[in-house]
Amino acid sequence: MKYVLSRRTPPGSRVLLIESGSRAIAEGVLTTLTGSWASQYQMDLLTCYGGLPTGFPEGGDVYRTADYGTPELRDALVRELRARGYAYTGIICSAEPLMTWWKWYLALKLPSKVFIVNENCDYFWINRENAAILREFALVRMGMEGGGALRVIARLIAFPFAILYLLLYAFTAHARRALRTTFRLNS
Repeated sequence: MKYVLSRRTPPGSRVLLIESGSRAIAEGVLTTLTGSWASQYQMDLLTCYGGLPTGFPEGGDVYRTADYGTPELRDALVRELRARGYAYTGIICSAEPLMTWWKWYLALKLPSKVFIVNENCDYFWINRENAAILREFALVRMGMEGGGALRVIARLIAFPFAILYLLLYAFTAHARRALRTTFRLNS
């Protein structure tokens, strides 16, 4: 992930879209991207789905995660993608747990400017100017927006006590059973 601190336009002639959300989101953002600044770039796709999303430009390459199941193949994919010269990488960050590992791994490994696509097919750049948006986005995804933050913190504080209580209860129940069994055998 490069260009986090910079407003420069990165060199390169390609855009990689990581389809890590529902197909409808990818189709919506493809319509937006191909009708704006991304129309001058070659569009490629990394997906876990079969087929192509509607609106995917002709001539773009498609990478399927099922073809890269071993660490060696994943490393080969990263080398190939780095060699392709992507200027931009788009990752779909919806509330769906699809390809979470893939999208963040590639966002960190590829030397390109990264943009995040949400459920509404809107996108924003990962850069210092969008720090407040990124923080709010992360808080919403973690369930810590508004009153949710207090609930999460309370759960984190209560968790060790709940585990301790359960362990003590289990110890007491098993100790009573062992004592009853011992006294029955001795009488």
